[in-house]
Amino acid sequence: MEGGKPTLPLVYQAVQALYHDPDPAGKERASVWLGELQRSMYAWEISDQLLQLKQDVESCYFAAQTMKMKIQTSFYELPPETHTALRDSLLSHIQNLKDLSPIIVTQLALAIADLALQMASWKGCVQTLIEKYSNDVSSMPFLIEILTVLPEEVHSRSLRIGANRRTEIIEDLAYYSTTVVTLLVTCAEKSGHDEKMLIKVFRCLGSWFNLGVLDNNFMANNQLLMILFQVLQRDETSTNLHEAASDCVCSALYAIENVAVHMPLAMQLFQGVLSLETAYHMAVAREDLDKVLNYCRIFTELCETFLEMTVRTPGLGMGDLRILELLLICAGHPQYEVVEISFNFWYRLGEHLYKTNDPALHRVFKPYIQRLLHSLARHCQLDPDHEGVPEDTDDFGEFRMRVSDLVKDVIFLVGSMECFSQLYSTLKEGNPPWEVTEAVLFIMASIAKSIDPENNPTLTEVLEQIVLLPETVHLAVRYTSIELVGEMSEVIDRNPCMLDPVLNFLMKGLREKPLASVAAKAIHSICSVCRDHMAQHFQGDLSHCDWFISGTALVLARLPLEKIAECLNDLCAVQVMALRKLLAQDSSSGKSSDPTVWLDRLAVIFRHTNPIVENGQTHPCQKVIQEIWPVLSETLNAHQNDNRIVERCCRCLRFAVRCVGKGSASLLQPLVTQMVSVYQVYPHSCFLYLGSILVDEYGMEEGCRQGLLDMLQALCMPTFQLLEQPNGLRNHPDTVDDLFRLVTRFVQRSPFTLVNSSIIVHIIQCAIASTTLDHRDANCSVMKFIRDLIHTGVTNDHEDDFEVRKRLIGQVMEQHGQQLVTQLINTCCFCLPPYTLPDVAEVLWEIMVFDRPTFCRWLETALKGLPKETAGGALTVTHKQLTDFHKQVTRSDFLFC
Repeated sequence: MEGGKPTLPLVYQAVQALYHDPDPAGKERASVWLGELQRSMYAWEISDQLLQLKQDVESCYFAAQTMKMKIQTSFYELPPETHTALRDSLLSHIQNLKDLSPIIVTQLALAIADLALQMASWKGCVQTLIEKYSNDVSSMPFLIEILTVLPEEVHSRSLRIGANRRTEIIEDLAYYSTTVVTLLVTCAEKSGHDEKMLIKVFRCLGSWFNLGVLDNNFMANNQLLMILFQVLQRDETSTNLHEAASDCVCSALYAIENVAVHMPLAMQLFQGVLSLETAYHMAVAREDLDKVLNYCRIFTELCETFLEMTVRTPGLGMGDLRILELLLICAGHPQYEVVEISFNFWYRLGEHLYKTNDPALHRVFKPYIQRLLHSLARHCQLDPDHEGVPEDTDDFGEFRMRVSDLVKDVIFLVGSMECFSQLYSTLKEGNPPWEVTEAVLFIMASIAKSIDPENNPTLTEVLEQIVLLPETVHLAVRYTSIELVGEMSEVIDRNPCMLDPVLNFLMKGLREKPLASVAAKAIHSICSVCRDHMAQHFQGDLSHCDWFISGTALVLARLPLEKIAECLNDLCAVQVMALRKLLAQDSSSGKSSDPTVWLDRLAVIFRHTNPIVENGQTHPCQKVIQEIWPVLSETLNAHQNDNRIVERCCRCLRFAVRCVGKGSASLLQPLVTQMVSVYQVYPHSCFLYLGSILVDEYGMEEGCRQGLLDMLQALCMPTFQLLEQPNGLRNHPDTVDDLFRLVTRFVQRSPFTLVNSSIIVHIIQCAIASTTLDHRDANCSVMKFIRDLIHTGVTNDHEDDFEVRKRLIGQVMEQHGQQLVTQLINTCCFCLPPYTLPDVAEVLWEIMVFDRPTFCRWLETALKGLPKETAGGALTVTHKQLTDFHKQVTRSDFLFC
């Protein structure tokens, strides 16, 4: 920190400002200053002093949180000889502050747990803590808190303790687990009416179940298990205690997912959960929704755990189908939130049964799925007093979307056509209220696409009835009917005689604002499937909605080539006129209007207009795009400082270029000139992405390569300046992503042009620095660039420049190879999340294929440079592990999966 170590009064003043300053700017300044303090070396001593002073809750919480954060992220700052003193100090603090605030106790417990996990010299920490505090009743709450968070922190991403140390810790905790459970039993028996202590006991037990170290024979006959189910069966159990007990049972069920290995405990849990049915009904009768949700969580977890047994031996032993009955009882609850808890299980059941593909087995589960679908249809009903169309974005709308997905996944067990017909018959034969009709139509829409449309009179009849719906029916019914029509586009394609009445029905919806969007979406769907039938219905002047525009563009592509240009011009004219009007208004008023609606509509038109053009023919869209370029260019210039609008302009241009391909060559020079000019002042990353599109389209054209390379060099300079700022890579992941998409396109389209340029060295250096970035898309783009670059020197593509290219890449690797391999190994160990590792593996593979002997040396050097011990003295990696890893990676038959 600048200015040296701050005084305690100054720190205390900043903490007070953080919590109590009425001025938001003052709070922000205090937050920034305290953040700097937490990152400094002074934080250790100051936190310790604040905890000793015990001045108030705020300062103690800040100090405890800081101590936890320092131990998690900066433990290496402390010399090993201070570790014991730190441990003793933390234990002293938690004992002195145990009555001040529970959140402070939790922060200190986390600090102690994280210290124990990193401090290799603290042997048998669980036994030490229990011996020290278990005989003191007043210390029991914080002792159990430490024992709760300790297993939770073992797999914490905040702690990079290494696999060896983690294995050592888990073995140690497994050894002492019976001691911990015995302590918890004693606490539970002595707790009497102390509900808070019992909650702590259940939380702690759940934490040890989650770690997977409890002995199942010991637990199967343990008193705690009996206490758990007694608490869940009692009607008078409080909400908080009920939730803690439920969480614990769910953790236990999750821990025994491999049922065959945990049979004694599995049997006890199975019988215990089945005994809760009466308690569930009591909670329903008392309208205690919290308890009902807890029971449903437990029932669902039971079904998840015993899923394989249920499918393998339905109705036998622990394949007992009563567990499905429990879930269907929950599905009967009037609140949709209850049944929603079980959705993941039904997905998994459907997946298992689909893979087994056993008709006899399917027949066993069919009645359960039929009952589930019946419940789901009822839960999807809107309130009778609902007005307007169904909402998609609220909680109930999201629930209905999840129902739709679930129905699609399990409908094969019932039969799509059978279910569809049954649903239709309920509408045809009865006269249900509008909300029932709407819900049935909603479920029908979910399964319509899974039905064979060929020669299906029921589907045709449904369509015929829908298009005859009077406009007086409830708006929600019309809305969902239109959705169903959109899902039946395959049926319309097989029955073109239905096209006119369907379009008339949808056009009525298009003219009513609440129905316009869903009607346009349905038209888009029909246009996508029925393009050939729709060509005669093309009307370019009706396109005032994005979905309708995209549908119109899809049909437009099926017109004769000579008609496409004329119709496309009509289709674009509305949007171009609107843009010109906005530009004129902005020029006269000095204000800035938002052109994104019109830009998006142009983008939709270009995206979906893909006519078939034979070699030698002029692309019918070429002239139209050339004519609208000036207005797009002017719009881009007018809004060059607005990232959102510039992104929309680039998106529009991207689809325009993709639409006509090489036919947009006349735009290349003015477009690149404008991109580079604006990017020097406003480095919007979308220009880099647009550049990658241009390289993809023109990179193989000899006459364009040098111009594209000049563009790359001009874009790279401001990009490097941006990324070289403090935290530049982390603050601008989109720029990293788009930059490496651009250079990867160069590697794919014109590798020699890139590797023979002076900019390649700077790009490689930027790529090596960017390998540490843990942003999914950005990291993926960086790894793909490096992999593809090296690969161009590995695979002989029979181009004349291959040998020269291979030599140039060899020079690049000679200069940067060791740095690259070392960086990749270090980022795998210390920076990157697991999902990125396959990409890194592919890069290492390409380096090895390019030059195996040199790669073996580089890898050996990189591995030797890894730290062999943690800051806490734990062995991170043995010499044998390093040697084995080197052999695995470099052996001749090694392949990345």
